[in-house]
Amino acid sequence: MIKKIFFVFIFFISAQCSYAITKEDVNIDFFNRFNDDCLMYYINTAFENNHDLKQTAAKVEQYRQQTKYSLGNELPSLSVSPSYLGLHVPRFDNFQLSDNAFALPFIASYEADFLLKNRDKTRSYVKDYEAAQYEEKSVYLSLLSDVASIYTNILQYDYLIENQKRDISVNQQLLSADEKKYKRGIINSVQLNRTVQNYENSKNQYEKLMKEQNNLLTELAVLCAISPDSISDMQRGNLSSFEYNCDIPDEISSDVIYSRPDVMEAETKLEKAKIDTRVAKKEFFPTINITGIWAFNTISPGTFFSWESSLAAIMAGATQDIFQGGKKVANLRMQKAKYTELFENYCQTNLEALKEVNNALSVINHDTQVDLNTINKLNYEMKNFNDTQKKTQRGVISNPEFYQGELSLINVQNEAAQTKSQRLVNYFTLYKAVGGQL
Repeated sequence: MIKKIFFVFIFFISAQCSYAITKEDVNIDFFNRFNDDCLMYYINTAFENNHDLKQTAAKVEQYRQQTKYSLGNELPSLSVSPSYLGLHVPRFDNFQLSDNAFALPFIASYEADFLLKNRDKTRSYVKDYEAAQYEEKSVYLSLLSDVASIYTNILQYDYLIENQKRDISVNQQLLSADEKKYKRGIINSVQLNRTVQNYENSKNQYEKLMKEQNNLLTELAVLCAISPDSISDMQRGNLSSFEYNCDIPDEISSDVIYSRPDVMEAETKLEKAKIDTRVAKKEFFPTINITGIWAFNTISPGTFFSWESSLAAIMAGATQDIFQGGKKVANLRMQKAKYTELFENYCQTNLEALKEVNNALSVINHDTQVDLNTINKLNYEMKNFNDTQKKTQRGVISNPEFYQGELSLINVQNEAAQTKSQRLVNYFTLYKAVGGQL
């Protein structure tokens, strides 16, 4: 009994505290490793203002209050019901009752939890609360990963748009040169039309990039709970200086994988199902209720709060349902089936966690090599363009050939920007896959 009272006291104290997700819980310092103040601004803004996070926090609070509600069912209840009584009773010579009376009964009731059924019900709600906390952490990790990924893609589009402006300018120069050639009869209309088409395609590509960038800015604004009308004022860094300043591990400890919030959530739900099955078994046993009554009244002679004017009683009895056996058997089988379902879900979640981490490490490894190869390709292309510039200055090649060399350089620069962005986004994917423990 003393242990039970101690447990209830400790649980009651802990239930008063709301365990909100902190920045340390999701390792927000990971994003500091990119040395980009704008990224940290959007990460912090989303962390504090995102409506999905607040919605999830409200859901967690519901489960927290549910545990407190269940705890109340374990404690004795005390009620008072002041009542007025209008009576007409026979009068006797030596015994007289008042026609108008006032009664004040105090009623205490308690379900003796000898089998700890109510305790298990509270523990089940506690597991719901813990699972909701793990789910909340998963939402935080997904949100921060999405914010960082979108921000990286915005930097990529900033770079691609600037390059596309150069592409349009070069194609305009080529068109101007071909128009002069066409007037002189050096080229035919087919060649001129191709140049016009390339120029128009270049402008169309610019519009597509602007459209995609606008969509990404709007999405980032929504994630950060910023008005989409202000996307033109959203500050950001540049892709050239945006880089991860720490090493990515070659392997991840299994302890990190199995402590992911989704894995912990699946494990907690499995523990809850085990408790629910135990409760379903205890439903077959009788319920023992203890009720105490102490009522004061003005019917009997004597002062109101005196022993002579009070009625006291205590009752204890066992209650057993009749014709409910089939219902209880069905409930037990249902809980066992639920446990089996959650066990399989737990096993599958573990496999999915291992797969996500392994895939993230593999993708990082391959995309890092692709990025290195593209950088080498860009370096050679820059050498080729430098040679083209020298040839143009010496009059060895014509201006159109120089413009074609510049277009080739722009294409490789765009490719390098895309491979770098993909590599960096993979880091955010790994951050999410390891539950922020990177």
